[in-house]
Amino acid sequence: MKANPLVSVLMTVYNREKYIAEAIQSVINSTYQNWELIIVDDRSKDNSVAIAKSFEEKDERIKVYINEVNLGDYPNRNKAASYAKGKYIKYVDADDMIYPYGLEQLVFYMEQFPESGYGLCSLEQDKAQIYPFLLSQEQAYKRHYFVQQIFHKAPLSAIIKKEAFEAVGKFTGKQHLGDFELWHLLSQKYPVVLMPHGIVWYREHDDQQMNDNRTDPYVPFKYILLAEELLQVTDCPLSETDRLLAVENVKKQQGTAVISAIKHHSLAKAKEMAKASGKSLVEHLKYKLS
Repeated sequence: MKANPLVSVLMTVYNREKYIAEAIQSVINSTYQNWELIIVDDRSKDNSVAIAKSFEEKDERIKVYINEVNLGDYPNRNKAASYAKGKYIKYVDADDMIYPYGLEQLVFYMEQFPESGYGLCSLEQDKAQIYPFLLSQEQAYKRHYFVQQIFHKAPLSAIIKKEAFEAVGKFTGKQHLGDFELWHLLSQKYPVVLMPHGIVWYREHDDQQMNDNRTDPYVPFKYILLAEELLQVTDCPLSETDRLLAVENVKKQQGTAVISAIKHHSLAKAKEMAKASGKSLVEHLKYKLS
């Protein structure tokens, strides 16, 4: 175990001139100093690159790359990871920040569990034990589907061993769903370390893609559809009994979402969601009421 392993902080950028300076400075302010900051701009049309390069000129640990074409969110995250030299990769988006002691905490927690593949922070307090603690593959799935969601966390709330990230094939590129899917894939093969709040800071603003979740019920519905799909794969670490129970619970969640769409949006939207799931409105009602 290396005492102070290199952490590759990855910052993907697209039109973030309002926030990027604060994001970069939050990394520079880290009490943990063995880091590299890799900034990958996805063809911004504002002054994001100029701001990033002004920091690069002052600190040799900062490298700025510009994509030849716009890749989009998850492909650009993979691109940033391809430049990483560290044992760990840590995403800090250009509109978010990490606390000064954040990297130090993340490394301290991860190094206690060398068998882990990744860690998730910004979690509500556990009622039975203090953070950090390790969950096996099966325990991670059981916690998410029966106790407390953990796979809903954004990349900002994760630290990943680079070798584990590459072993599971990186982000697949599914819009909105890439991180939710990645935590499942990682937890098929590796234990996960759970960590507390107070490590990273997530900014909310009008330009975020996640705003789609608040306006279009079909977007969060995609997560529930993917959950059912991921529970059906042969690498699912749950026992057959638990897997079937989790699938039934997910189907009930789908029914709840479809009914909510009827009440709060439109019948047309509910039909669109039902069609995407391969089930009828009647079938969703059945799972909801069963």
